[in-house]
Amino acid sequence: MDFGIQFFPNVAPEERPARQYFDECLRLCELVDPYGYSHVRTVEHYFDPYGGYSPNPHLFLTAASQRTKKARLITGAVLPAFNHPLKIAGEIGMLDAISGGRLECGFGRAFLPHEFERFGVSLDESVARFDEGVEQVRRLLEEEDVTCEGRFHSFANVTSMPRRTRKPRPPFWTAAVGNLASFEKAGRAGHWVMAIPIGGQHMKDLLEVYRAAWKAAGHPGRGRVMMAVHMLCDMDRDRALAIAREPVESYFRALVSAAGGWLKGASTRDYPGYDKLVDLLSRETLDSQMEKGAAWVGTPDDIVAQIRRFEADTGGFEDASLQVNFTSISHADADRSVRLFGEKAIPHVADG
Repeated sequence: MDFGIQFFPNVAPEERPARQYFDECLRLCELVDPYGYSHVRTVEHYFDPYGGYSPNPHLFLTAASQRTKKARLITGAVLPAFNHPLKIAGEIGMLDAISGGRLECGFGRAFLPHEFERFGVSLDESVARFDEGVEQVRRLLEEEDVTCEGRFHSFANVTSMPRRTRKPRPPFWTAAVGNLASFEKAGRAGHWVMAIPIGGQHMKDLLEVYRAAWKAAGHPGRGRVMMAVHMLCDMDRDRALAIAREPVESYFRALVSAAGGWLKGASTRDYPGYDKLVDLLSRETLDSQMEKGAAWVGTPDDIVAQIRRFEADTGGFEDASLQVNFTSISHADADRSVRLFGEKAIPHVADG
């Protein structure tokens, strides 16, 4: 199992100015290589304290690539609904070159109604825009003189530059929450899958669907699964719980606020059940997240046991992407947590 760090900003300017936030994130990136972490990952969101400090994951990961020499750099995830594929492909080629071929490309459908409204994009176009956009980006990376006649974007005889460094292209990831169809489609396409277990879905069943689709499509191996979790490690269990509790619960309050459009009757054809999911998330606590395996908090020994239990419950996964400086956690607490987990936990679980 590989462990990396992810950055999902949930912060307002009056709480932490952008300059301070990014300085702290990049200083944490400097710990990745020496402490045995495998990747750095960040999201794409807009306009709101929940995610809004990260409108361009390629830009942040370019900076992160200069703080680490070995880490995989993962977009988690770029949103085709709000980006032209020509722009995405060009940014991928640029970051892939700057990083020496360490980029891995995660794509997501987006899920916040307020973002769709502000971009003037229909929620009911989400699946179609995702499918078309990812396929057009794939072709732009793998081929030259590409012509596409799409529903949303069309272009003729385009060779995207810079050309990709990693051949035939960087690996593709698909972000998925709890929809069986999303897991099946990712496996069928040969994409690795970013799973998000915060809602307590039957993750083992979802991963079995993904692995079966991967195998049925004839792809070698069994695919690759990443789990996104909150993590706070401290030598004192009570201190770890005290540090993590309010920031985790604040994170969920912010998520529900940002996704509140689902509770106000937003269109749901492409998002069946999201109103119920958001309602369930409104009742999440640190304790419930730990029970689901979506938050790893405690001493190094506590967290190793939590990882083992979650691994058994899900049937196994290849990557854990650790949210380490969520919401109001201080840089000192996040720094200590990242160092301690790297020293005392990774050696016990990294090799299975």
